[in-house]
Amino acid sequence: MIIAIGSDLCNIERIQASLDRFGARFETRVFTPVEQAKAAKRPFTKAGTLAKRFAAKEAFAKAVGTGFRAGVFMKDIGVVNRPGGAPTLALTGGAAERLAAITPAGHEPVVHITLTDDHPWAQAFVIIEARPL
Repeated sequence: MIIAIGSDLCNIERIQASLDRFGARFETRVFTPVEQAKAAKRPFTKAGTLAKRFAAKEAFAKAVGTGFRAGVFMKDIGVVNRPGGAPTLALTGGAAERLAAITPAGHEPVVHITLTDDHPWAQAFVIIEARPL
């Protein structure tokens, strides 16, 4: 059963402006090492790569109903790829705790995400499913 849905639209130029102004300080405050490494491999589309991940973090925070409060921080939400390449989220800290809190007893949470960009926009959708154990 679907227990939560979130979406976000992020302006790639806004992420580029933050990169230009704050550089590595912005990246390390918002993105996980895995996300930073992926973006570094894409120098011509780095801002777009990061904007999609920024949108995914926002979409997850909306889906769990807290936004970035109640212990849910951006660095607790990381976009990773499954072996086949499909994106999903790796959650730690307050983000993982909040996901556990909204998951019904006797179920396991499964996070589905989709990412896209078309300059100047990046978009993410997050669907959280609860599967019976």
